[in-house]
Amino acid sequence: MKTYFTREVKIALAAIIAVALLFVGINFLKGVNIFKSSNTYYIKFKDIQGLTKNAAVYANGYPVGIVRDIDYNYSDNGCVVVAVELDKAMYVPVGTHAELESSLMGGIKMNLLLGPDPTRHVAQGDTIEGGVHQGALDQASNLIPVVALMLPKLDSILYNFNRLSADPALAQTLSNAAALTENLKSTSARLDAMMQSDVPQMMAHLNSATGHIDQVAASAARADVEQTMRELQSTVSNLSRLTTQAQGMLSDLNTKVNSKNNSLGLLLNDQGVYDNLNSTIRSADSLLTDFKSRPGRYIHFSVFGKKDK
Repeated sequence: MKTYFTREVKIALAAIIAVALLFVGINFLKGVNIFKSSNTYYIKFKDIQGLTKNAAVYANGYPVGIVRDIDYNYSDNGCVVVAVELDKAMYVPVGTHAELESSLMGGIKMNLLLGPDPTRHVAQGDTIEGGVHQGALDQASNLIPVVALMLPKLDSILYNFNRLSADPALAQTLSNAAALTENLKSTSARLDAMMQSDVPQMMAHLNSATGHIDQVAASAARADVEQTMRELQSTVSNLSRLTTQAQGMLSDLNTKVNSKNNSLGLLLNDQGVYDNLNSTIRSADSLLTDFKSRPGRYIHFSVFGKKDK
């Protein structure tokens, strides 16, 4: 049995489909993908700077979620808690915090400054600290008190500068400096000309003289070495001859000393000659002793002639 839809049912189905398409289209225009799963995190701010729902949330410049809800926490010193929905694949490292930044075209966007450790993640539903990004205008406004403190000092510096610039001595000093600069320029030009013309010639002459000196020194060194070597060789030759002669003399002397064919050899090697010589020496010694004690036995002096014994 065939079932036919009535006109009322068709109109109801068309209305439901239209509402669903309208809801999906509005969320798509807001950047919300209702068919994509997400994780919810909470961010606590002291001041949300006019942040609105459905605002995009960025990480490293890429949209990773939206602002789903904003609640004012009356029990925590007026803090504002912002609920954000991030992509399911987006893991938030521990240490991540959020910043609100004002765009040039107006409006507020949220940036997630991710933590340094990608291995540790914030659990879904946890709270993240948030703050306001210090832009160029905010930094300039923070410098205003410092500039206000510096203004009196700047005024004093400008006054002293004006007084110094009006002093005639400064003009004279500047004039002297200009004259000195002109003299230095002229001196530098002359020095440059000398470096280009005179110095190369001097260096060429100096190199030539150095070469001649090196040649003379080398010749002198060779002459001295050759003369010294000749003298050394002559000295060595003479010393060798003297050594040979001394060895010959010592050999002859040794031969003569050990031989009995000469007086010295007989004297040193023959015991009989030694004994005779020793006996002769003792006899001579006895004779001299007797002569000293009784010289009259050997020498006679008489004025009247020789007497008979």
